[in-house]
This record gives sequence, structure tokens and C-alpha cells, in this order.
Amino acid sequence: MALQPQRTVAELKELRALTGNEAGAQRVAWTDTWLEARAWLRTKLDDLPVETHMDAAGNVWSTLEGASERALLIGGHLDSVPNGGWLDGCLNVLAGLEVLRHLCDTYGGRPPVTVRLVDWADEEGARFGRSLLGSSACCGTLNPDDERGRTDKDGVALPDALRRCGVELDRMHEAGTELQNAAAYLELHIEQGPVLLDLDKPLGAVLGTFGVERHAVTFHGQAAHSGSTPMERRKDAFLAAAKMSPESYAIAARRGGVCTIGSCTTKPGIVTSVVEECRITLDQRHLDADALAMMLADAKGASERFAAEGRVTVNWDRLWRIDPILFDGALIDLCDEAIREVCGTSHRLPSGPLHDAAEVARAGVPTVMMFVQSLHGISHNKIEDTQEEHLELAVAALAKLADKVVARLGAQG
Repeated sequence: MALQPQRTVAELKELRALTGNEAGAQRVAWTDTWLEARAWLRTKLDDLPVETHMDAAGNVWSTLEGASERALLIGGHLDSVPNGGWLDGCLNVLAGLEVLRHLCDTYGGRPPVTVRLVDWADEEGARFGRSLLGSSACCGTLNPDDERGRTDKDGVALPDALRRCGVELDRMHEAGTELQNAAAYLELHIEQGPVLLDLDKPLGAVLGTFGVERHAVTFHGQAAHSGSTPMERRKDAFLAAAKMSPESYAIAARRGGVCTIGSCTTKPGIVTSVVEECRITLDQRHLDADALAMMLADAKGASERFAAEGRVTVNWDRLWRIDPILFDGALIDLCDEAIREVCGTSHRLPSGPLHDAAEVARAGVPTVMMFVQSLHGISHNKIEDTQEEHLELAVAALAKLADKVVARLGAQG
């Protein structure tokens, strides 16, 4: 059973046909289509001498027992966003499956260390708005009380949807035992952006994931008649908020990060009234914690300046934050080396999106990610795509990286 990267491409297409439609992938976590995808994966695992089970958080683990209990983990997620692409998440799992086959064959079914493939539950958070659900439970950062009240668009409660799939919210933390012998974690993913595309490089080694500061910024002015109120007398909350858009971009450019104003709502929200209240959401990201803190301070200072100019007030409410997560330096070097051996060139880059790998790294497990080029630089969209040649290179490079890590861990005893 020699490594067959083309088999991974064929299986990706098979999964697309099974769980997608003309609008894209439909493997939303905790739905029947997602369960169907997982059942399909189990049929592929039946040909290997692995033990497969679902943990208390809904993550599915397939374990190839080795001479040592120390474990190399290879992970990904089968779930998708609605109308998503054919590669996001599932490439990680199916490439990992092929590497599992390769290691099983290479070592006659018993490698020097244990190798485990994990399909994380609900990485996307598409149905209930809570990303990295299964991995955060396993890695100890999930607080059930923070999630208990979540409902989907149809009013279904998160605990009820979990229970239907055999998961109890208040027991999800028990999945943490799965990391007891974890010695390294590898994850392959499409880049979801244009960096590798613009550099004309198939693969890259990922340095870590951006830290995120996400806030609601609300400007408070005064409602007034849009016809009778002179321009110089207005206290227009929207005018102050609108100035934040170009300023936020300038801050991101100056500090070397990225930012997005993703929503804007106004009150009273009618054409005949000056805006009394304007709420925007600001997402700021950077790989360096100090630079991210300066981006936030710059934005807060700008908002207060614009508020004063417009004779309005402003307040900030934090929606969410996470520190930058840097991956393991030795594994980054091995990843870069494996990529160069397979395709002759590599590039080191950060990840703007979060991934399950970030949670695993936060739990103290040495971690690295590998990116493969995304055509169009687009993901979470049915046009998401990667050249098949690059997909095959990615599988080969992931296998090469796994070989290196197994050898290193085996030598450590």
C-alpha cells in the first residue's frame, strides 16, 4: 500500500459527490449530511488495523498502535460551512488517512510511535456560531456555560443538537484524556488566501495563527429631523463611525496586520432621521501580540477623536479575543524541509484564520500546519479550488513530514 496521493484526490471527489450539491459542500456539523460523511470515512478506515471511536466531545479518533504510547496526531475536520468548498477541512482528514495508510505499510502495521488520525467536531461553528467546538473541549478551553444558550436559525438548542449526535455538553471536557500521550500534531490545510498563489508556490510552512481582537464599537449621537436640522448642528453617529473604516485600514497597514469592519447597524434606521446610534463590528488580527495591542489602542484612540469631532460619544464592547499562537519551531523547520524535498521550494507564512491546530498548540502539544495553495485565494465558497497537482504534492509532503516526525519521536524513545 505505497503512498498514493491521487487516491486522496479521488476520495475528495467521492466525498464531494456524496455530501455536496450545485451550491457547494453541505457538511454542516451536527446535521445528517455531516453524519453521513463520517460514516463514509469509517468505511475507508475499515481496511486499516486501527481502533476508531468518538470521544466525549464528538471528535472521532482512529489509532494505529505503535511500539511506543507516545503519539503523533494528524488532524482535520469533515464539517463545512453551508455552500462551502470541496477542500476546506476534509483535505486535512483525507490526506491524513492516506498518510496513515502509508505509515501502516512502511512499518508493517506497527510504527515506532502510535499514530492517530482525528476528525475534529464542528471546527467551522457554522450552525451555532461557536468555532473549534470539539478541539476546544478536548484542549480544555471550552466553558459549557458560555455555550449552553446557543440556538441555530431554526431555534434548535445546541445541547439538543449535540445530544442527538451522542454528545453531552457538560461532559465534553472528558475528551481531554485523548491528549495524554500526544507528542506532536500535524495539520494540512488549504491556505484560504492568496499569498502562495501570488508567490507561485505550491506549499508553505505555517508559523502560527493570528491573534484576534474583536469588538463592537457604538457611537451615540442625537436623532433629529433630516430636513430641518442644519448640517453644522447635527450629532450624527454614523458620520463618526464611517470615519473608522479608512482609519482602521490605515492602522492595519501601519502595524502590519489585518482588520475588517464586518457589520454596521443604525438607529432609528429611517431615511428621515439623523442617526442617533451606529454600531460597527471591528475585527483586528496580527501574529505579534504587541503589534495587535497597538492596533487596538490606535483604533480606540481614533474612535474617541472622531467622536469628539462629531460631538457624539463612543463605547467599546469586546466580543472575543485570542492571543497569537506560535507553532513549534522544530516542527516548522521539519515542515519546511519536507516541502522543499517534495517540490523544491517553500515559504513560511502565518495563518489569518483560526484552525483546530491553534487549540492543540494552546494545550501544549508541539504543533505545525502546512498550507497548500488556494486558487483565486478564495475559501468558504463553492468556487474554492486547488490544482490537483498541488493537492498530490501536499499529500506527499505531509507524508514526508510525518516520516520525519515519527523518526524523531522514535529516536527520543
